[in-house]
Amino acid sequence: MYKILMVDDDIEVLEINKKFFEEKNCKVEICSKSTQAMDLVRNFKPDCILLDVMMPELDGYALCKQIRGVTNVPVLFLSGKVSEDDKIEGFEVGGDDYIEKPYSLREVYVRIMAHIKRNSQKQVQKRDDMIIDLDPFFVDREKHKLFYRETEIPISNKEYDLILFLAQNPGKEITFEEIGLKLWGTYIETDRRSVMVNVSRLRKKIQDQTGVDNLIETVWSKGYKLVNPGR
Repeated sequence: MYKILMVDDDIEVLEINKKFFEEKNCKVEICSKSTQAMDLVRNFKPDCILLDVMMPELDGYALCKQIRGVTNVPVLFLSGKVSEDDKIEGFEVGGDDYIEKPYSLREVYVRIMAHIKRNSQKQVQKRDDMIIDLDPFFVDREKHKLFYRETEIPISNKEYDLILFLAQNPGKEITFEEIGLKLWGTYIETDRRSVMVNVSRLRKKIQDQTGVDNLIETVWSKGYKLVNPGR
């Protein structure tokens, strides 16, 4: 069930629209005071927001700017202001669509669903972009964590930086110097020992948690590479 927030100073319009969208199996919250809308944005967490433009105290454009500070859900303007400049301003403040009054509720509903689905696809892609899949391991770049299947492997921040660097270059031979520069920003030959210690600790944690001992392979006298443990 999708959640829709409607903000308009016309109570009658809000009630009519609410009834229509609820019949479409949507959960709807309405707000007639634009200055109170942000509380609903934060607490109701709508999938889509419909805004009137001409409202007392805070107009729809200003409200949209505030909304964009907390969420990227679709915002659709429903307005009687229909000049080209009005529409351009609506898009410039972060609106996703601008529908002129009077409007067809059937058309508004179709547009809402299209925007919600498009936004959902973007969010899925964003989550996918934050995951590096090393089946059965994966690195979650958003949470800064390493997982084996669904189980987290507790590692230090530096060990996370190490596995992330290797995971971003699967199968590639990474030198001691490249790892040292990535972890500490500088490298001299005596730092090789520090690199080896960090790799050793990471390997041990992975093996202790999963039994896998061949995720990080030594490249003799050069460095390391991350390999497919199931090969």
